[in-house]
Amino acid sequence: MVTSARPVFVLGCPRSGTTLLQLMLHAHPRIALPPETRFVLPAYEGRLGFGDLRDAGNRAGLARWITGRKETRFHELGLDADTVAERIAGGPPTLGSALGIPLQAYAERHGKVRWGDKRPAYALHMAEILRLFPDAQFVHLVRDGRDCVASLLGMPWWHRGFHEAVATWAQVMDVTRRYARRLGPDSWHELRFEDLVAEPEAQLRELCAYLGEEYAPEMTEPHRMADMAVPARKTWHRRTHGALDVSRTGSWERRLTPDQIRLCDAVLGTRLERNGYALSGAVRPDPAELLHYRKVSALRRAAHARRRMLDRLARVREPGPVAAITG
Repeated sequence: MVTSARPVFVLGCPRSGTTLLQLMLHAHPRIALPPETRFVLPAYEGRLGFGDLRDAGNRAGLARWITGRKETRFHELGLDADTVAERIAGGPPTLGSALGIPLQAYAERHGKVRWGDKRPAYALHMAEILRLFPDAQFVHLVRDGRDCVASLLGMPWWHRGFHEAVATWAQVMDVTRRYARRLGPDSWHELRFEDLVAEPEAQLRELCAYLGEEYAPEMTEPHRMADMAVPARKTWHRRTHGALDVSRTGSWERRLTPDQIRLCDAVLGTRLERNGYALSGAVRPDPAELLHYRKVSALRRAAHARRRMLDRLARVREPGPVAAITG
């Protein structure tokens, strides 16, 4: 098999199991996926402020921004900040190249030759990732939307309520479906969380074939990577420290209220069925609940459209190229 060096991006709705998949990929002898960072998208959004990266001084400023701020979570990579900053300052003159350097350094720290990145938010920022890394390979993990919603409602960091959780899953599914059609099987692979935990070897073999990698049996034991690749502060990922568990599959039936299930079936039904999830057969929800959901959904989509518009305006003012230089 011909192996690849293309970067791998794992994405999906929050609470869809992307951390589990991150650990499975990190267990591969050639691939490293770090804990979630916060420098790729913020750097892209603030790219005009870094100036022309063909100037080494500007690259040095970007390097300090990446390695010297707590907000980027660079410190969770376990890398020497000065060494990485020097590599960025002396590296290729594009934003994508600069952002890839710390991720590549993380891979090298673990004796790997190929890097990846995982963040659920990438699902709604595909255009940005593709501009930075045109040769990227994407892996989309799908989970029953009702389970994602139920899980989100139990998270200490989720403060947006039930309707926002439902709208998040719907929006992620709609955006990723468009990119799946656009990118095709060479750059897009989709799998279901339920299948991954029930038949991990079969699913991971297919994933490795897509990535151009040999299958590695150790990928089915992601808990061995948890202490290394999941920060201790993320107590909501405690299940990743144990063996694969199918008990949470379909747990929405006992974790959501009857009213919540009715709304989910009504507004997510087509998307659920398209991905192989059976509906509950519940009656139609209260019209006031439907109206509330539609307002929340419309606001989310309007905000997404506004970000796209602002991005197009920013492209006109870019002082230099952003795509990573490969080869």
